[in-house]
Amino acid sequence: MSRAFVFPGQGSQAVGMGADLASAFATARDVFHEVDEALKQNLSKLMREGPESDLVLTENAQPALMAVSVAVIRILEKDGGRPLQGLASHVAGHSLGEYSALAAAGALQLADTARLLKLRGQSMQKAVPVGVGAMAALLGIELEGALQACKEAAQGEVVAVANDNGGGQVVVSGHRGAVERAIEAAKLHGSKRGMLLPVSAPFHCPLMQPAADAMQEALDKVSLSTPSVPLIANVLASEITNPADIKQRLVEQVTGMVRWRESVQYMKTQKVEALVECGTGKVLSGLVRRIDKEMTGMALNAPADIEAFLKTA
Repeated sequence: MSRAFVFPGQGSQAVGMGADLASAFATARDVFHEVDEALKQNLSKLMREGPESDLVLTENAQPALMAVSVAVIRILEKDGGRPLQGLASHVAGHSLGEYSALAAAGALQLADTARLLKLRGQSMQKAVPVGVGAMAALLGIELEGALQACKEAAQGEVVAVANDNGGGQVVVSGHRGAVERAIEAAKLHGSKRGMLLPVSAPFHCPLMQPAADAMQEALDKVSLSTPSVPLIANVLASEITNPADIKQRLVEQVTGMVRWRESVQYMKTQKVEALVECGTGKVLSGLVRRIDKEMTGMALNAPADIEAFLKTA
């Protein structure tokens, strides 16, 4: 069976994340320690104990989610004796998960990835004053309808499709007023329901340009290698392996649309039959069947998940 390993984005964080992995595997503890050292912060304690109000901050949630994802991969490789390229034909990640995917595939060093994500979170938060921007999930609508709703709702402000998640779920992002107008406009284009999301900034829209500029500068200073398996890039919905191209796509991703539905469909054309979600939560593995009924999804969150997977992989 051909598999792709996929890595979750922001929203999957929860107090206690990674704790069972750390209890069961020294490999996981080593990953969390390395991230703590890189950030000069006791992030692993925050992940384990909270408070949730600090964990959900973008600058903490992003490296925390990456740390758990990389811990799962390192356990498979070191404890399970199964290198990534023997288990998966591709990697992909949802938004920040793209960094997790690159770290998992050996393209980015773990410490560099942690520092990049800390900066990414801080830069995204600073790009737009709190309260100026918003994001909303539109349910029961397809991409074309959402794009049209954004066009009608802009009225001189910014509102854009941030995530095309598939299964009739599209997320829009931009100025709060324009996002609220898009929720209403989307009803005429198939949306059954629209709801504002509890986020601190309008991610993946042109308002994030200051954060994209910061990531361009930071990525220019970081060494990035060819990944051990191809990356399906968020903004392309197709595979890339060239390090310079990957850096450019990571910059574009800050303001660009996460083309997740198309990414999954592309993987299908590459004979991928199953998506294995590595890290925290089950969002991506849950979306799979809504995008393509022939594909399957599973999540590796806990020691038992990993042990069961290794027996069948």
